Amino acid sequence: MLRGIDVSAYQSSSYDTDGLSFVFIKATEGRSYINPKLAAQTKRARDAGLVVGFYHFLWPGNLSAQADYFVSKAPEKAGDILAVDWETTSEGTHASNAEKDLFIRKLKEKRPNNPVILYANRHYWLNVDRTSYAGDGLWIADYVTAGKPRIQAKWRFHQYTDDPLDKNVANFSSKAALREWAENA
Repeated sequence: MLRGIDVSAYQSSSYDTDGLSFVFIKATEGRSYINPKLAAQTKRARDAGLVVGFYHFLWPGNLSAQADYFVSKAPEKAGDILAVDWETTSEGTHASNAEKDLFIRKLKEKRPNNPVILYANRHYWLNVDRTSYAGDGLWIADYVTAGKPRIQAKWRFHQYTDDPLDKNVANFSSKAALREWAENA
């Protein structure tokens, strides 16, 4: 399994890249938030030769505007991974299944050279999701042993802890295999 992390404005722009194969960077949220460290965190990942992904925290409503906002802020490079972060908002709401599915499809249309995946925690995947649509792959959050999320679905990435930061594994045999998948998904 490959090791990786995900970062947002809460983490340093000079995060440790030793032993990592990939990083997911929060780019946007809703229609107005952009990670102020996006450029620096992206440069750090690219300088280290990591496979790079960007994620958007999805809010309910205004899906076209959110998709436009995300693709206007997330760097555009073939082979970068785009992720939809589907969970409860700070207001206690969440995008519906139909909204989640439509948003993934809109991203696929807008960025055909990038794989689009779904990030969801185990509770959402098992109890909120009704379509099992995850675009090009599932990134599951379940804080258990790395690489052993408690789901039956095929997953590509597993976030297994947030202590001291969000750590992930990828279900690929090598960084080259991950890069090939990202470039051809």
